[in-house]
Amino acid sequence: MPSKKALIRRPSPRLAEGLVTHIEREKVDADLAGEQWEAYAEALRTHDWETIEVDPADDCPDSVFVEDTVVMYRNVALIARSGAESRRDETEGVEEAVASLGCSVNWIWEPGTLDGGDVLKVGDTIYVGRGGRTNAAGVQQLRAAFEPLGARVVAVPVSKVLHLKSAITALPDGTILGRIPQLDAPSLFPRFLPVPEESGAHVVLLGGDKLLMAASAPKTAELLADLGHEPVLVDISEFEKLEGCVTCLSVRMRDLYA
Repeated sequence: MPSKKALIRRPSPRLAEGLVTHIEREKVDADLAGEQWEAYAEALRTHDWETIEVDPADDCPDSVFVEDTVVMYRNVALIARSGAESRRDETEGVEEAVASLGCSVNWIWEPGTLDGGDVLKVGDTIYVGRGGRTNAAGVQQLRAAFEPLGARVVAVPVSKVLHLKSAITALPDGTILGRIPQLDAPSLFPRFLPVPEESGAHVVLLGGDKLLMAASAPKTAELLADLGHEPVLVDISEFEKLEGCVTCLSVRMRDLYA
């Protein structure tokens, strides 16, 4: 049986100081963000995911975006090294968490940089965004870590958004969701479904036909419901002000060995 474990991490008290690169800075309500984070974690648990809370990193404003710290493939954890130097301390605690689950732990080394938000897995195909946070050396090291295990790594240029998964995610059947204006090379994806809202490009596969989505994408939710999926909406407005989305608030671990 596939595993259903998800790493999560509480927002830092300094959340409002988080980095923004492609949008204008807005005021973040830290109290509301905390409530939204709790509701997000509860949505995972409601759909039979075991949440594993990584030790807080209160001095790291962006640490709630735990997906950026590690990439999982089967039982191998590749600890990231962000292209944003101020985010590199966020991996502390994550290494301990994945090791405690029995994962084989590997690292991205200098001069490589890689953020987990730049990595989208679709079956054994791993799309990796080459952009502001992930460099060519990071792509090469990810390829070296995962291709011997059976993965096929496809590098994707990213220049219009923060991370690859700011622009695309995938449905259970492997169809890529995204917004054409945010993509550098949509032709790289064999099956592509354009969505009407920016945040509609972001889904977390909860199991079966259930898709965790941001409440800010009602038109996309309606579209996906019409196609037979079951959207589960969560309000993450305070994290969206920091270029966050539903994927980056957790690390889903589906293929851990029993």
